[in-house]
Amino acid sequence: MSLSGAVARVVEVYLGLGSNRQRYTHLARALDELSERFGKLGLSRVFESESVGFQGSLFLNMVVSLTTDLSVAALAETLRAIEYRHGRQPNAPKYGPRTLDIDLLLYGDATGVIDGVELPRGEVLTNAFVLWPLSELAPNLVHPVAQRSYQQLWRHYPGQQVLQPVPFRWRDQHISTSD
Repeated sequence: MSLSGAVARVVEVYLGLGSNRQRYTHLARALDELSERFGKLGLSRVFESESVGFQGSLFLNMVVSLTTDLSVAALAETLRAIEYRHGRQPNAPKYGPRTLDIDLLLYGDATGVIDGVELPRGEVLTNAFVLWPLSELAPNLVHPVAQRSYQQLWRHYPGQQVLQPVPFRWRDQHISTSD
């Protein structure tokens, strides 16, 4: 499927946000920027999890939904620019500490590699810090390849990753609690 050069359409996208350096500050600022750029955001709870792929400090992770008429390429470029403004280094290793990581998880029902981006992102099915918040934010949404809802996928998640919800405030609202 190719969306390059297609007529602009509004799609719902889901993003995975993570940080393990000045975690609360970077997540809140990322939400500010995303809200300013895209308007209303859907927000999962915030979860604390161990680093995956390297030894490092604990991460905060969450999933955000928004709508956009940007192409996959333009959206990916916008997300990278936000990461870089928050201290992420352009040539940082894949597995390492992050001030801010924003991953495009889902772009409507798009599948395949589009503009160099794998959709849906493979981590949706393999990492608890993506699947659990996604299952809360969009429980009945069906994974376009696995053909199961995110709630079903989370219920049957076979992994052993340890994570827990943590308190988080954004714009004077409790968007997450520790229960």
